[in-house]
Amino acid sequence: MTRTAILIDGGFYRKRARHLWGDKTPTERATELRAYCRAHMLDNDNGEPRHLYRIFYYDCEPAVGRTVYHPLRREYIDLNKSETFIWMTDFIEQLKQFRKFALRLGQLSEDMCYNLTPEVTEALCAGKRSPESLTEQDFIFVGRQKGVDMKIGVDIASLAYKRLADQIILIAGDSDFVPAAKLARREGIDFILDPMWSRVRSDLFEHIDGLKSCWKKKAPNL
Repeated sequence: MTRTAILIDGGFYRKRARHLWGDKTPTERATELRAYCRAHMLDNDNGEPRHLYRIFYYDCEPAVGRTVYHPLRREYIDLNKSETFIWMTDFIEQLKQFRKFALRLGQLSEDMCYNLTPEVTEALCAGKRSPESLTEQDFIFVGRQKGVDMKIGVDIASLAYKRLADQIILIAGDSDFVPAAKLARREGIDFILDPMWSRVRSDLFEHIDGLKSCWKKKAPNL
């Protein structure tokens, strides 16, 4: 039986899940994430049964006691009272209650801001939108994560060196994982990348053992 560890880049998952399956409440999103991981455990191409070692979830804790300027409202927003803060706080608490979930939480950098979404920026530059048409829904909160990539790398190394798992499934979308993936493969770990149907660079394939995403466009009833 293959011992499988699932590692999740939380910021990436939340963004892709929203794109694929729409907005959800914290409870719905957390339940969806757990079901998505279960889908990986059931969908095994080589036919060998998988035993879940643990699910590692990496994200940033909500920013506490900070204010960020909103260019449309022309005022500073108390993040503790923002919808994003309330949603994330509830979401993290939901994950803490799930069996086999281990949370690895980093911090947000100081350079946080509200910015236009890429789609709105493109529409403005193309002349399809005017500045006067902007609403609060056209802006997103932008905060750079600190320590998350390092935590992912450390856990991959620990899983490999201590032989805690035979297989790692990483749900992520960038190439920062490559050094850790190469280390794990040298130690005999079967390394699978799940980019959740987003495109990956062709040269990444030489650093992984497989590419697998679940649930194409619409999540099944949970």
